Amino acid sequence: MSDYAIEMLNITKVFPGIIANDDITIRLKKATIHALLGENGAGKSTLMSVLFGLYTPEKGIIKVNGKDVKIKDPLDANAYGIGMVHQHFKLVHNFTVVQNILLGVEPTKHGILYFKDAREKIIFLSEKYKLRIEPDAYIEDITVGMQQRVEILKMLYRDNDIMIFDEPTAVLTPQEIEELMVIMKELKNEGKSILFISHKLDEIKSAADECSVLRRGKYIGTVDVKNTTKEQLSEMMVGRPVELKVEKTEAKPEETVLEVKNLVVKAEHKSKNAINDISLNVRKGEIVCIAGIDGNGQQELISGITGLMPIVSGEIILNGQDVTHKSIRYKNTHGLSHIPEDRHRDGLVLDYDLQKNLVLQEYFQNPFSFKNFLHHREILNYSNKLICEFDIRSGEGSFTKARSMSGGNQQKAIIAREISKKPELLIAVQPTRGLDVGAIEYIHHRIVEERDKGTAILLVSLELDEVMNLSDRILVIFEGEIVGEFDPKKVTINELGLYMAGSKKQIKEVEV
Repeated sequence: MSDYAIEMLNITKVFPGIIANDDITIRLKKATIHALLGENGAGKSTLMSVLFGLYTPEKGIIKVNGKDVKIKDPLDANAYGIGMVHQHFKLVHNFTVVQNILLGVEPTKHGILYFKDAREKIIFLSEKYKLRIEPDAYIEDITVGMQQRVEILKMLYRDNDIMIFDEPTAVLTPQEIEELMVIMKELKNEGKSILFISHKLDEIKSAADECSVLRRGKYIGTVDVKNTTKEQLSEMMVGRPVELKVEKTEAKPEETVLEVKNLVVKAEHKSKNAINDISLNVRKGEIVCIAGIDGNGQQELISGITGLMPIVSGEIILNGQDVTHKSIRYKNTHGLSHIPEDRHRDGLVLDYDLQKNLVLQEYFQNPFSFKNFLHHREILNYSNKLICEFDIRSGEGSFTKARSMSGGNQQKAIIAREISKKPELLIAVQPTRGLDVGAIEYIHHRIVEERDKGTAILLVSLELDEVMNLSDRILVIFEGEIVGEFDPKKVTINELGLYMAGSKKQIKEVEV
């Protein structure tokens, strides 16, 4: 009997212009957690997609429990007990949570769909693993974090023995991440074998037994996690030492760039308010961070400010001008840049190539167009410049379809586009979501650099380390209200957590 649940031997997968996996060998021991670490575009998700039957490799052998297998599609993978939580959700938005979990394995009774027993099992699993989902909620009505939990429940429902977690914590809060680490360890103790892709070194140190590192499609090595430092892991990943702490000088804020007065925004698809009478400001040369547990109004607050959602009442002042009812294009051409939370829904046109995505908000202006005709050479030159400057990895360069790029490189493309517009106000929502430590280091450096140039920055982050390291001021949001304002140098993570959970609230009105 083999000691390995999975063996992927000499796997090679090629896409146009790029070798995504170059002769990679990975072995997953039974009842262990094996982390897969690498830069964006290193080939991690591709390798796991090969294992799950989404891609067919050009070369290599896959063994499950010591036996050679052919995995042609996800149905084959499920037949061999392999389940996968995808980085980008595979959910039908107008289906309920239960319908999504049962999709493809719908239970029947006398030829008729019968969900009662399955629904009870889903509720049991949700409570057992503290996932706390509402089984009858529609996917379009729940937060990104809740959607991630549905993906996890899909796999748990199918009783898979081999589990692939592809960046499962990218949209979870610190508390949810901690709970997930506990869940993964419990699953391991129950005999499950787990492959765990993550960019977060703390998570790998917390949960994994072994870690294999990929770099630019090649296998670098496998290490015992307990005997390897985070610094060693990051250097294996990017090929150089990485600075894990943000270096920045004291902020020197000047005049106000953004002023939000008594903003009220309704929750999407619901009658209640998601944002209740919020006022805040952001000054030139400072980073103000909105910290909170996912689903407390962050999305609606930013959507209201940027124009992606209508507001009920209140005012939005940009550089002294009332832009409350101005169009999104007007705001984008008058100093506002926005890195959205959902890069697929709000950040990119996935079927456009990279060069078109990089000029989405400027294609109608000089030098990219003249008298309604596009200057394709100018667009291409600009795109090539940003690809080089921001290290956006794409198989066909500027002509790569956005849909075919890795999640991290899609994120880099959005960040490149928004920062390169030289905004006066940069709104960044989860800007390092799904990025590796090398890319995070670079993006943090660029955000601080923008601040030091005089840009006003409004940051929304679920990563408390990012909140504490980048912010000059922290505003905590809970149930659609600002419940506290803090100096990151004078507050602890534990105290922030109490305000984020609603256990504490500043008595006096917050002046921001």
